[in-house]
Amino acid sequence: MDETRSRVRQRTDDDVQACVRVLAQVHRHDGYPVNWPARPGEWLTRATALGDWVADLDGRVAGHVGLTRSAGSDLAPALWGERNGTSAERAAVVGRLFVAPWARGHGIGALLMERAVAEARHHGLHPVLDVVASDTAATALYERLGWTRLATVEQRWSASQVVTVHCYAA
Repeated sequence: MDETRSRVRQRTDDDVQACVRVLAQVHRHDGYPVNWPARPGEWLTRATALGDWVADLDGRVAGHVGLTRSAGSDLAPALWGERNGTSAERAAVVGRLFVAPWARGHGIGALLMERAVAEARHHGLHPVLDVVASDTAATALYERLGWTRLATVEQRWSASQVVTVHCYAA
């Protein structure tokens, strides 16, 4: 990747609307997120965040990733904790990862993941994540980066929606 054309940096409040626009492109192109949030800017900005980053490509926001503390409903931290004989609270959840369709093929997803993993480790936490099983491009990225699939599980997202997700750990 051409380092002069792209960079990863801390997301600012001024970036949120650009992130929402990119997220809308990703949703139309790939169906992520599966359920479009009523307030996408709030969906991207979570109270438990350890950090949120954007990737710029040629001066435009091209991608996003976030890192949060483990919440009680997160499956990957619990699976990782059980497997390693430790608490789920020792994990950090990578999420809200997306790259604009027009910016793919430049290594942006890998750069964003690298930044989130570094931040998790800086906090003494182990990075984990969940991904919808139908998102084969994301799954391929995580496996290419050496992440380990912990399990594939059915997760109830609502009374009428059950989704198959893969749980991964770095």
